[in-house]
Amino acid sequence: MILRGVGRRYGLRGPWVLRGLDLELPARTLLRIEGANGVGKSTLLRLLAGVDAPTEGRLTDRPRTAYVPERFPAALPFTAAGYLVHMGRVHGLPTAEAAVRAQEWLARFGAAGHARTPLAELSKGTSQKVAVAQALLAEPDLLVLDEAWTGLDAAARGELDRAVAERVAEGATVVFVDHDPRRLAGAAGLAYRLEGRTLTPAADSPGDTGPRVRIEATGRPSAALPPGLPGAPVVERDAGSPGAVRLTTTAAHSDTVLHALLTARPAWHVTGLSQLPAPVPAPGPLATDGAAVDPMPRPAPGPGPAGTAAPVPERPGPAGTAAPVPETASRPARAVRSPVGATTAVIRYQAATLARSQRWLAPLLLYTAVLGIGVRAGQPLLDSLGYAAAALLPAAAWFVRLCVTQEPLAARTVTASAVGPSRAHLASLLTGLGCALALGAVGAGIVLLISEPVSTDHTVAVPLLPAALAGLLAAWCSALLGAAVGALCARPVLHRHGWSLAATVSGALLALVTDGSPAKAAVTGLVSGSLTGTVRVPLLPLAGAFAIAVAVAVPTSRIAALRE
Repeated sequence: MILRGVGRRYGLRGPWVLRGLDLELPARTLLRIEGANGVGKSTLLRLLAGVDAPTEGRLTDRPRTAYVPERFPAALPFTAAGYLVHMGRVHGLPTAEAAVRAQEWLARFGAAGHARTPLAELSKGTSQKVAVAQALLAEPDLLVLDEAWTGLDAAARGELDRAVAERVAEGATVVFVDHDPRRLAGAAGLAYRLEGRTLTPAADSPGDTGPRVRIEATGRPSAALPPGLPGAPVVERDAGSPGAVRLTTTAAHSDTVLHALLTARPAWHVTGLSQLPAPVPAPGPLATDGAAVDPMPRPAPGPGPAGTAAPVPERPGPAGTAAPVPETASRPARAVRSPVGATTAVIRYQAATLARSQRWLAPLLLYTAVLGIGVRAGQPLLDSLGYAAAALLPAAAWFVRLCVTQEPLAARTVTASAVGPSRAHLASLLTGLGCALALGAVGAGIVLLISEPVSTDHTVAVPLLPAALAGLLAAWCSALLGAAVGALCARPVLHRHGWSLAATVSGALLALVTDGSPAKAAVTGLVSGSLTGTVRVPLLPLAGAFAIAVAVAVPTSRIAALRE
């Protein structure tokens, strides 16, 4: 990924947070971003993750991306596993594979017992584990971590360190910010400091002077080591045993080197693992995350547990214990996801969020109440269909506002990083519109069942099928126009709840009474046709409403990345 002259500010005349950034992110790179609080590190990560668009400059060649925000909310109406499955589908995984990977990552972070626990009932630390898992299960080519270690226990922090090393070893780019300067010290291939709205190369991390780890391994005689081993380990071969090799590297790189050896094809067998003293002696044991580092040699990892169908390679755990390495290298390559597939996955996620939150009850009850007041059994059919279509417009605007605003901010950034903010916003609009279209169809069906197919004076019979078509199209015309009103009266156009609500009510009323409005034309056509028993199918108003809806959806989706 390449950044050229990238700048970012909030608002048309707001101060520049970032300006003139030039950066290249090659594959198989671990990049640390440093800087004081408030200098724009999170803003930079949001740009890299694709959550925000740059105000100026260009950002090109962004790969498949996953993002862990600084604070992850627990206000989503899913269980931990349910949310991870939805996010796996958003990232392009089949449902079954997403479910398997969700369980794997929850188990790795020690949260398997919370798989069926609602997110709202999780502790802050467990919620953060879910946030990290949703990014890692996708095996992204670009992983962006904004204070992702915050709130995790020591074991989970160590597991995240190993997961980062695995992603880099498998060719991904990882960019991270963390308040602890020791985090992955010595492992980062690049480090930049953000100050004065620009990036400057940071000084070499002091982590390279820390403890060394010696890895002894055997392979086929004259076998070549995996290319590109991180940390440039010192390699020694035993002249008496051509297949034996000793590698000396920093402790920060040891997990990555072990992973590369164990997942190589053919794999190397690790026969010894010991920790060496630091090149520069320091009094007392070194500490990482508050846990003392044991200077004694550790036993080499052995074979997988007995009784398993296939042995799983092992690596040292956070406290020197053995922990299984998932064989991610053996997974089949994932097919390239189509834009339609990505949008469909987000629509399913948005629809499930709306259904589980029960916020849909309010617009449904409004529409039902209005229908119950204005539609009676035995009334003229076309009059009742026109009334039902008119009542649908404010309900459609309400549905769209709900879908656009229902995700907490951090959850919305996670979705936006996976599919892009424009597509995520468009999926919210389509979800709200779909709810309104379905409600309009049900309303028109109820009217057909209880109304009389006659003119207003009950003297002329009205053909039922053409009337049903006209009523359904009129309802969809109102739904499209209501969706446009809802899109204009919610973020990213209007952010304040009070203004947004007042604008939605006013916009819905104006769309119904203003001359030239497609909704008014469709409803008027039904009511006036009822006077003579003539059915007027509102094709032209429907085309106008569709054009207005597209004209609103496209720009509001595009500015979602600029004005979140």
